[in-house]
Amino acid sequence: MNSDAATPQDYASADVRRLSTLLEISRNLVDTLHLRDSLLEVLVILAQHPSVSRATLTLFDQQQETTKLNSDNEKGAEWAEEVFLAEKPIRDRVFESGRPVALPRLSQEPLFRPLGKRKKELRANDKSLVCVPVFVGNQTEAVLCAELHYRPDRDYDRALKFFKVVSTMISQAIKLNRLVEAERQLLLEENLHLRQELKERYDFSNIIGNSRGMQEVYQQVTQVARTNTTVLIRGESGTGKELIAHAIHYNSLRSRKPFIRVSCAALPETLIESERFGQEKGSFAGAHAQKKGRFEMAEGGTIFLDEIGELAPSLQVKLLRVLQEREFERVGGSETIGVNVRVITATNKDLEQAIQAGSFREAATVVRVRRLPK
Repeated sequence: MNSDAATPQDYASADVRRLSTLLEISRNLVDTLHLRDSLLEVLVILAQHPSVSRATLTLFDQQQETTKLNSDNEKGAEWAEEVFLAEKPIRDRVFESGRPVALPRLSQEPLFRPLGKRKKELRANDKSLVCVPVFVGNQTEAVLCAELHYRPDRDYDRALKFFKVVSTMISQAIKLNRLVEAERQLLLEENLHLRQELKERYDFSNIIGNSRGMQEVYQQVTQVARTNTTVLIRGESGTGKELIAHAIHYNSLRSRKPFIRVSCAALPETLIESERFGQEKGSFAGAHAQKKGRFEMAEGGTIFLDEIGELAPSLQVKLLRVLQEREFERVGGSETIGVNVRVITATNKDLEQAIQAGSFREAATVVRVRRLPK
């Protein structure tokens, strides 16, 4: 009787280890969308299993280009290449046939062609090899191989079943990654399409008005659109100040970045500061979480401050600092936040009179766009 033969208790213990390994692999594949790094970690997890000495994964794209992942890549490129070259005839057979292969003794396998250090390693300790295809749909798109420590009583049917489960999990991860990538590409294309529509909608040629006054407005807007100059648009209610602001933004170098509108008259003074500059958790009653303000949301783009003439004097000071220093603090915070935004403002008030009366501060960086005709 062979005292080294596996007992039922040994099989039960091995099943527990396999389930634990599958659980760890599942968590790894779920927790990340960086497919290559995730698959490499799967191989490392497999190599930590007591019966596995190393694991490799070869992915084939539609042009038959290969991506090679190896659980012991840290041994260097030369070693990794020897591993893949030795497996190549067996891996190719699995890829072409779509059928798994289990080789009990690599030292006696003519298709396995080790070189250099791999040959010495095999002489010292014989290995077994299990290779399974990874199907995506009906196509074989990868081959998973695992070298196992040689054991004469190994149950290769159980081993194949285990690695088939792993290959199915890898297949699902590849499918999910492709769905996410396809969705991301679709969103990018939709985003570009929408931005183009906005640019066309707010093209200067679509703004109605042929009077001499409007022609002068168009000329000024064309001049300032491609600069980063702060702009003040003046005109009565209903004359299209926001339309002009959109036209400036979508004809500027910032057109691919956000356009954020803030009405300075729509909120009370206690809330407009939080709305513009953000807030820290607990900074005031009702501030249950940290919140980004509109200036942070407009990073890289344009913020449109409508009805700037209604802004309280205390907030004018903070706005002037943003215009001059390009920085601010959130409400209740002490961290200084730098910001890269273009500021466009609009009002229907007589700001010169307000400045003389001391109720409005003048910002030297503001370029005034001609008052829009009624």
